[in-house]
Amino acid sequence: MASPQALKGPRSQPASPDGGRGRGWMMVGALFMCSALVFGIIRSLGVFFVEFVLYFGESAQAISWITSIGLAMQQCISPVGTALCNAYGARPVVMAGGFLSGLGIILASQATCVTHLYLTMGIISGSGWALVFTPMVASVMQYFTLRRSLAMALGFTGIGLSSFVFSPFFQLLLEMYAWRGALLILGGLSLNMVACGALIRPLGAPKAVAALAPGKQVWSCSSILWRCYSYLELSLLFQRPFLTYSLALSFFNCGYFVPYVHLVAHSRHEGFTEYQAAFVISATGISDIVGRVVAGWSSDLGRFRLLHLLTLWTGLTGLFLLLLPLGSMGGTSYPGLLTVGLLYGFCSGAMTPLVFAAVPEIVGMERMLGALGLLQMIESSGGLLGAPLSGWLKDQTGSYTASFLVAGGFLLLGTMVTTTLPHFWSCANPSALRRDTQNQSQQDQGPEIGLMTSSISDKLNYIENKPHPQLDHNGLQAEPAEHITLNQSRTSDDNTKC
Repeated sequence: MASPQALKGPRSQPASPDGGRGRGWMMVGALFMCSALVFGIIRSLGVFFVEFVLYFGESAQAISWITSIGLAMQQCISPVGTALCNAYGARPVVMAGGFLSGLGIILASQATCVTHLYLTMGIISGSGWALVFTPMVASVMQYFTLRRSLAMALGFTGIGLSSFVFSPFFQLLLEMYAWRGALLILGGLSLNMVACGALIRPLGAPKAVAALAPGKQVWSCSSILWRCYSYLELSLLFQRPFLTYSLALSFFNCGYFVPYVHLVAHSRHEGFTEYQAAFVISATGISDIVGRVVAGWSSDLGRFRLLHLLTLWTGLTGLFLLLLPLGSMGGTSYPGLLTVGLLYGFCSGAMTPLVFAAVPEIVGMERMLGALGLLQMIESSGGLLGAPLSGWLKDQTGSYTASFLVAGGFLLLGTMVTTTLPHFWSCANPSALRRDTQNQSQQDQGPEIGLMTSSISDKLNYIENKPHPQLDHNGLQAEPAEHITLNQSRTSDDNTKC
């Protein structure tokens, strides 16, 4: 019979210091590579944008769907990735995702129509990105407590570095091998994520293995539903803070990726050369790296709450996105466009690690993996809407000015939604205060007070953490391990009293 400690699932925090005596930092390096090969590629696909428009003869809106479908798949399939991690562990899931990512881009090199690109780069590669990114983020976050924001920032610097390198590199590949040969090379690079997945060293057994009691397993309808409910952390959908944060991230996604899809095309439209346009994205990537490190370091100082810093950076990102069309000045002010691009890159890079680092403050570390998957799925609506809406506005107006203005408005709207989170205007961390209050209350009133929940989400959390009933070899319901232990202790006490 499994012990009560085993039924609680894997440990969410390492016993060793931050970084797990080097293992955590090794996984930060793996996250660096995976983030570069996932979001660095997504950001730099704008280099292929003009080539696809000319080759297939499609509108800007139709070509924009390639990036949007891939981004939406990366976020919609994330709950499936987290559920698979709870069942089988993060290592095989990330390795499978790396293989799908490379396979989709390699198949896209043989495309004969835009629909083929939707299926390969959009669906296949997007699904692989989903199986790679969220499990890698969760694996790194489990190794850090005090320096979690800095670890996430360092891991995400791969996005900014790849944005700096990939844009001119892809432009060079296009000139040397055309877009088909460039995609073949890009698919080969993506297969390196398989090796990154092999580096994952989880802190404990997967949730399914840890909660598995020996004996005959029941695969009834209720058992399957319970497993899906538990692995996907669906009870989070009944919590107002989680839903509010998900809505804010959806608005962020509507505008965040628009410059990385259309900034190159906008620069070309304003009269700048191909390499000038590609260098704008590269310079934005450099400032992105600096912004991530600065935000991670400053947030770990503990002077301000993560949510307050997040709203600061998201608000500035939206503001500079509104100013981005004004920097070009009809193709006569390249330094102005470059300056606004640098400021936008710094702020957008600073907000990214805080978006993920703030999740444990909202839902708790124990439910962080499922929360990341659900967040990715919910915010996918914003990623699916943003780039096509931007392309449609360009087709209607003849320029990208309206596209950037609407994108900046979405970011500012998400910032305002974030300020409506419970206890947002408090300077103290509400999760720490709530945990201390609950611990003191339980000490004063006894363990039974833990069952007296006052909200739907608390009741669902209690039901979810309750062990699922198992059947013994006679087909009767077996008593949970903790109940047996409790009954044995009571019997022992009674014998002692007698």
